[in-house]
Amino acid sequence: MTAAGALFHEVSAETHTEAVPCSHLSLELGHLYMEDFAEGPERLRRHFAAVRPWADAARAFVAGLPMGKEPRISTCFLVDDYFSRLSTPAELVPPLLDAADSAGLSIDYLARESGCAVTDPSRPDQAELAESVLKRLVESPPPGSSGFRPPVSLTGWLTNGRRAPDRRTSAALETTGVWQPPSETEARGHSVFMDVELWYEREQSRVWSCAFLAAVWQLARLGLLRDDGRSVLTPAQWNKDAFPDDWAALPPLVRLNPSAAPFCAYYTCSVLPTRFLPVEHAVRTILEQTHVDPAAVRQIAERSEGEGLTVPSGVVERTSYVFPPGLTS
Repeated sequence: MTAAGALFHEVSAETHTEAVPCSHLSLELGHLYMEDFAEGPERLRRHFAAVRPWADAARAFVAGLPMGKEPRISTCFLVDDYFSRLSTPAELVPPLLDAADSAGLSIDYLARESGCAVTDPSRPDQAELAESVLKRLVESPPPGSSGFRPPVSLTGWLTNGRRAPDRRTSAALETTGVWQPPSETEARGHSVFMDVELWYEREQSRVWSCAFLAAVWQLARLGLLRDDGRSVLTPAQWNKDAFPDDWAALPPLVRLNPSAAPFCAYYTCSVLPTRFLPVEHAVRTILEQTHVDPAAVRQIAERSEGEGLTVPSGVVERTSYVFPPGLTS
């Protein structure tokens, strides 16, 4: 008879991954730039009037749930306060909410795009989200690559395949001098090659790209972002009748509807102007090469299975988009 072995480990070394409540669908009602708001309330009303029928269609898509459950759907809107700040929350947000109401839509959660980059360091429950996601990128090396290309952490560029070699690079010297086209790593028949800028340096500070911040936004909505196991970009309750004169005084994510379904969701759907189509293609390229927290993925799987749902483990498979023909700008 042999004695049973004992396994010792230090409890303090374990990281507890905080679980987050989930809706069935996170429905994004738009993303506008500051110059769009500058055009006035009529511009906002046209936007939501075009969004309304497609938002209704997205809601109908998740209506048939197993066990007769009512779908939990939360709506959100992302305001660009990162690339420009032509107005204040007090001036900008009330007309936005009024325009949504006029189209029969309600914005449950309002987010600041700057919160997807660097959140308020004075709040211990927040993190620098963009930097943390950058560290989770796992580049997919194309077949036959020589490792000559510097990593994305140095270049700020991420691709979904092999770039066309330049004659001045060592990779080009391995060929016979004949031009080679770029190629997508997992192309189906023909390549759709993407080379995505994630950031650039300006005055010794990093400026994140719209595509990369949008990828962070998707991960937040899917409930997959953690900071040492803690959930991040958690919504703060806010009185929608009182907005500050300074963006820094507004939390990165606010809940405007006290009875709203959870912000995070099993699936996301974004109703966006067609100008965002190339941006969202870039977002999917980023998400395909992001190693998300496995504990967070497992939590989502267990929670959804408890509701009789099977949620894909892949991040991209949980995202969807609508680009209405009337929403061109």
